[in-house]
Amino acid sequence: MNELQEILQRAKAYLEKLPDPPAPPPNPDPKALGQWIDHTLLKPEATAEQIKQLCEQAVQYGFYSVCVNPVFVPLASGLLHNSGVQVCSVVGFPLGASAAPIKALEALDCVEKGATEIDMVMNIGALKGQAYGQVLNDIWMVREVTKRQNVVLKVILEMGLLSTEEKIIACLLAEKAGVDFVKTSTGFSSGGATVEDVDLMYRVVGRTIKVKAAGGIRTLQDALRMIQAGASRLGTSAGVKILQEISQKE
Repeated sequence: MNELQEILQRAKAYLEKLPDPPAPPPNPDPKALGQWIDHTLLKPEATAEQIKQLCEQAVQYGFYSVCVNPVFVPLASGLLHNSGVQVCSVVGFPLGASAAPIKALEALDCVEKGATEIDMVMNIGALKGQAYGQVLNDIWMVREVTKRQNVVLKVILEMGLLSTEEKIIACLLAEKAGVDFVKTSTGFSSGGATVEDVDLMYRVVGRTIKVKAAGGIRTLQDALRMIQAGASRLGTSAGVKILQEISQKE
């Protein structure tokens, strides 16, 4: 049995009965919630001045990283040098429809300019067309870049576009490619993160890789529900608002 047949067989079994969660998800101290957050600004109209503000907020509030478009990686990397805040950038964003070599080149460019984490969009059309080898190769090519550079790789699955079976297969393909995280969504397509999707991802691959929830996380309650479902990282543009909610409750 080859690796793709094995993945499809596992997916079929999981579709009938999902595994139990690998462990009870953590219940974070709200005061430390900033370290769960990728402080994100990916809007096409974002300006350099807004990215500067994003970086200042990341330092002020203790966010884990900023997540910015590739064009802003040098700026963010320079501003955050020695701050402890990581720089995350996106590849093949937001459609996932770039050719695999272009995704790999984009990832390399981001890393060389200072990105320490990469969030790539999976080839969604290939997955839905059952071209699973193409999906795997797409991820592998970017993974080769990030592995050489010791950079974290997250794969965005765009769960809102997938059936339950496709969600499971996508998670298993990402796991096979050796990524660090699977991520729910770009925030630019139909639907964002849901508790149900995070729970499914955590059950399917949470023993080997982590889960990032992103898209539509706007409140403290949203954030805590995602973590309690199994997310190890949150992507949100509302991080400041969420942490201010905590302060108001004290």
